[in-house]
Amino acid sequence: MSRAGRSDREFGLKRTAEVAAIFMIGDGVLGIAQPRRHVDLWRSRLKPIDLLVRPFGERPTRRRAYGIAQVAAGLLLASFLKPRAGRRDDA
Repeated sequence: MSRAGRSDREFGLKRTAEVAAIFMIGDGVLGIAQPRRHVDLWRSRLKPIDLLVRPFGERPTRRRAYGIAQVAAGLLLASFLKPRAGRRDDA
């Protein structure tokens, strides 16, 4: 793979990781602000999906704590993602 191709691929992976960080932060904020509504929205008749949210059902404090962890993890992930050389970094 050429140097330019590798650079583009690495940058694409960074963008994908940035989207994951955005999802983690947003999901965490919703879980903090509206834990019952957020968990109820994700409840499902499909057992594998419901197993993911069941630990938070009727436990808003647990969901808020998990939300705080999600926001922290998303911010940490984003902090490791640096733009290409020569690009402006606002941080």
